[in-house]
Amino acid sequence: METIWQEFVTGMKATTLLEYVGVVCGIASVWYSRKENILVYPTGIINTIIYIWLSYKGHLLGEAAVNLYYTIMSIYGWWLWTRKDREQHTLLHISFSNRKWIVYQLLFFGLFFIVLYVLLTYAKQGFAKEAIPLADSFAAAAAFTGMWLMAKKKVESWYWWIITNFASIPLYFIKHYVFTSVYYVVLLMMAFYGLAEWRKRVKLR
Repeated sequence: METIWQEFVTGMKATTLLEYVGVVCGIASVWYSRKENILVYPTGIINTIIYIWLSYKGHLLGEAAVNLYYTIMSIYGWWLWTRKDREQHTLLHISFSNRKWIVYQLLFFGLFFIVLYVLLTYAKQGFAKEAIPLADSFAAAAAFTGMWLMAKKKVESWYWWIITNFASIPLYFIKHYVFTSVYYVVLLMMAFYGLAEWRKRVKLR
């Protein structure tokens, strides 16, 4: 326990200003997503660009890929969320996944997990010795799925965010990004609130 505490203190002291900015923007993005506010995307894009760099530096190649994907999907989600009909009514609304969508997301997760695991295993043998293929690809595939479903305003996106956050907490801690690990603890708690809020919003419609 003492060793973990020492690691935590050392990691917090080593936290850079860039990491602080990324964390603040990430928390703001999740807060706005809970409220179904379009600001989820500009704040999220700042966060993901910062974490592409931080993840690359820490040899978290799966997480770097996740954040690149986040950036692309944020642009896509921004477009989807702002689409309106001729009467200026929003076209996309929060909804639950039907059976077909559940199958889609499980296949989506499985495909990305396998592809990322193979790529990261290969990378570990070469230029990314610190990569953790199983944990990295699991967290990345869950995040890929969550971001895709978030763009579609599916309630189930929050379940995937919960899985992603659970997996990311120890992953970043052992890579010495302690403040980011704490950040994922905050995101985990916010994901539970987000899930409850989106479920409530569906029932109110």
